Amino acid sequence: MDIVDPILSIASEIYKLVENVKANKRSCHRVSDRVKALEELVQSIREREAVNTSAEVKKGLEELTITLKSARELIRKYTSANWVKRVLKSSSHGDEFNSVNERLTDAFQVLSGAQQVEQGNLLYNVFQITSRVKEDEEDRREDEAELKTLLLEYMNDQKEKMDAMQREFELVKINVEKVVEILDKPSITSEDIRMIKPQELKYKHPKTPFMTTSTSNVYKGEYRGFTVAIKRYIDPVNTSPGQVQSIFRKEVDTMRRFESPNILRLFGICVQDENSPKPQFLIIMEYCEKGSLRQVLDSDCKLSWTRKARMCLDAAQGLYRLHQTEEKSKVHGCINSSKFLVAEGYRVMLAGFELAKTETSLKKTKEKESRSLCYTCPQMLDDISYDYSKECELYSFGIVLWEVATRRKPFKELSNKDIYQKVCKEKYSEPLPEDCPEPLEQLINACRSHDSFQRPSAGVLVDKLRSVVTQLEEQ
Repeated sequence: MDIVDPILSIASEIYKLVENVKANKRSCHRVSDRVKALEELVQSIREREAVNTSAEVKKGLEELTITLKSARELIRKYTSANWVKRVLKSSSHGDEFNSVNERLTDAFQVLSGAQQVEQGNLLYNVFQITSRVKEDEEDRREDEAELKTLLLEYMNDQKEKMDAMQREFELVKINVEKVVEILDKPSITSEDIRMIKPQELKYKHPKTPFMTTSTSNVYKGEYRGFTVAIKRYIDPVNTSPGQVQSIFRKEVDTMRRFESPNILRLFGICVQDENSPKPQFLIIMEYCEKGSLRQVLDSDCKLSWTRKARMCLDAAQGLYRLHQTEEKSKVHGCINSSKFLVAEGYRVMLAGFELAKTETSLKKTKEKESRSLCYTCPQMLDDISYDYSKECELYSFGIVLWEVATRRKPFKELSNKDIYQKVCKEKYSEPLPEDCPEPLEQLINACRSHDSFQRPSAGVLVDKLRSVVTQLEEQ
């Protein structure tokens, strides 16, 4: 089987690289152990090649090759002589391993299912979700403790050498302190999604909303040490607190499955004046200081191609978690640049689908507004009854990636009729900047492909974008 030899070759490279890592050693070795388990599974697939190999297995092996290449580049980052500087420039010190491990686990599930691996098998134990999450958390804690020590040692060493380079040292010091502060912060995912008491919320005074919609005002506040956005509904529908809480409890179990650094974190809901004739309903969520992705792109902030690629990767990881979480694939349904929010460090998070039923129970029905078709895929433009799918959503996401690359609004000033003509009939895609890095350009164009079959899955997109980011960081 031609696909197996490249997999084994990349796995061998990973084992050699792991022996020379200088930071995040436990996380790197854990990835290596999981690759080794997958290698055994791949070897068994080759030994059974006489049996007709299914299309699902072939696809699984192809995607595993991409994931292993991405893992190899991630581990190589921590073997290089300049690993400290690369860590200081990066904003994803633990998230990158979480993403790789998820992809390796998904690969195992696909290939082991096809090979009918028994649950008692040692390979199954390596990828068992409960133990994997616990192992990864232990690895992260040890690696972060060592990383803080190494970074502080590096800072002190640099200080001794930099009498003639004081300005550069000050920059390194600021970056180190920022990274250590991030590592010391309590984990946002450790907070359970729940009913919140009014006295647990603190508002920034004066109580002036930083965002207003037709149905709500949004305030900046604090909850259990976290900066939060507090959405307060204006004139909610005549729903009892008991009904709202019942709907909320049904949605909480679903939301817990979407834990990801790149999906907006929901802390819960709060009911003020619960026993009064007009109770107030609040939804408490993670605060994103830079606003929506569209607002950032419209601002005058400087965004290098490396920064843009990282933002694209963040957004893709949020979409991947949404698409991959449930047995029955879940889609967002309304992907655009306003549905992504940007937090400190330009970390991009997917929003706009959390507690949808709870919110609907509080909003008064509005007349439907005419929406632009600029994010609509050619298949749905051509057939109004076409079933919305992950492939449709990847097209919409490709338009968002184009926005990040160009900072422009898609199909600006074109009517829906013009968009239909250009996209559906002429198979037109708006051009990218001439200086757009070629690997990033190829991915954006693949997502916007007129043929839905040519669009990558969110998982493959994450793997390839991570490699693009690594290449740009090395330049």
